[in-house]
Amino acid sequence: MKILQLNAFHYRKGGSEAVYFNTTRLLEEHGHEVVNFALKWPENIESSYSDFFPESKGTRRGVIGKIKNIFTYYYHVEAAANLKALIEREKPDIAHVHLIWGQLTPSVLRVLRAAHVPVVLTTHDYRIVCPASVCRNGKGEVCEQCEGHKFFRCIANNCCKGSKALSAMMASEQYLRNALFNPAKMLDGIIYVSDFVRNMHEKYMPALKKLPSVRIYNFTDHQDAGYETKSYFLYFGRLSSEKGIKTLLSVAAHKPDVKFVVAGTGPQESDLKSFVSHECHGNVEFVGYKSGLELQKLVGEARFVVVPSECYENNPLSIIESYAVGTPVIGAEIGGIPEIIEDGVTGFIFKAGDKETLADKISQACRLTPAEYNVMCNACRKFADRNFSPEANYSALMTFYDSVIKSSRS
Repeated sequence: MKILQLNAFHYRKGGSEAVYFNTTRLLEEHGHEVVNFALKWPENIESSYSDFFPESKGTRRGVIGKIKNIFTYYYHVEAAANLKALIEREKPDIAHVHLIWGQLTPSVLRVLRAAHVPVVLTTHDYRIVCPASVCRNGKGEVCEQCEGHKFFRCIANNCCKGSKALSAMMASEQYLRNALFNPAKMLDGIIYVSDFVRNMHEKYMPALKKLPSVRIYNFTDHQDAGYETKSYFLYFGRLSSEKGIKTLLSVAAHKPDVKFVVAGTGPQESDLKSFVSHECHGNVEFVGYKSGLELQKLVGEARFVVVPSECYENNPLSIIESYAVGTPVIGAEIGGIPEIIEDGVTGFIFKAGDKETLADKISQACRLTPAEYNVMCNACRKFADRNFSPEANYSALMTFYDSVIKSSRS
């Protein structure tokens, strides 16, 4: 089968890009031909299809470039033309779309529809029903006020980076998209990465219920190398307010005998380091951005990984990668996190944003006997084998591809 994979970025910018590249590699390992289509960015990984990649705001320069950035936020003419040429040359059997809104734009959906290429979309965020994509307002509070169609509230609440102008731009794009390129009409199938994500989308855009859909958790190829467990509690990921890292560090300030390791970078990094230097007791270590085997070892040696998010996480790779190497997780009860943590079995769940319950769960984790801890680690490995393995993902993905292709031909 020849599969066209579309994503705004062709480099590892975040979790959705990790899934995009993992899916590409998984399909190729099983003998399929994968055609990639993305925007041009200076950070892009080399691709044999890069000649077809259209310009991005990262490659445009000058006043004219800024003007083009505004127009291509709504509809990317060059992306449409280049994709049309790529499809004519490669003739893919199906297109798998990842992140496109405000970047490749719905222009690519229009081209795919005209070329009669079946299209499935993976919902990496909430952009179909929320202009800001993360269901948080300008004050950093969880928000569902737009209800999938009242996008003017995004402007009123300054949801996009606290900016009225950016919020207006994103809200207007949402109105235009739903009027001219409604996802419920432009897609042939949807892959939801958690039950929570499915419920949010179908709640606020009921028309999506009519589309073929499937829930497929993200996967990882991390393998347990028999790491020797150490005593630290690990947070790894983006250092930003919605991730709840400040809540975790506030707890760390009152647990001087427990070691915490923080891996990652982000907009809150300097503030968090300042907080730690003034409030903590030498028990918090920032180790910077980690990836590959270095990150895998860091996760594998952690006693627990902590995911203290205060936003609607969909299907965090941090939990998936932790389970794969047998490390239990303490996670916030929000978004898709609770559906992949069995409280007391593969880790612990605490009330999001609540320092007291998080502190209590960390204390519980510290009190586990070696035997109890080993049972929990084994439960994590088994959960990962059932739900997050490449084999499970591939089987579910191909079954869905086949059904969508068959349905589109009938």
